[in-house]
Amino acid sequence: MPYSESQKNATIKYQKENLECLSLRYPKGTKKPIQEHAKLMGESMSVFILRAIRETMERDKAQITQMMKESRK
Repeated sequence: MPYSESQKNATIKYQKENLECLSLRYPKGTKKPIQEHAKLMGESMSVFILRAIRETMERDKAQITQMMKESRK
């Protein structure tokens, strides 16, 4: 079944209301290993990158909390 104009408009509306775009630029040769790793993990590249960012932020949050505790001493 062809993709109708109303389906296209609904998709555009959904994306505008619910999604943000994050563009990444990285050195040549970086993309393929990331894609391969994501595939091995059963994830898309986008999902893998978001997971990596979230996990790093959680680790950093713990480190920041520890540094703040130590600076109060």
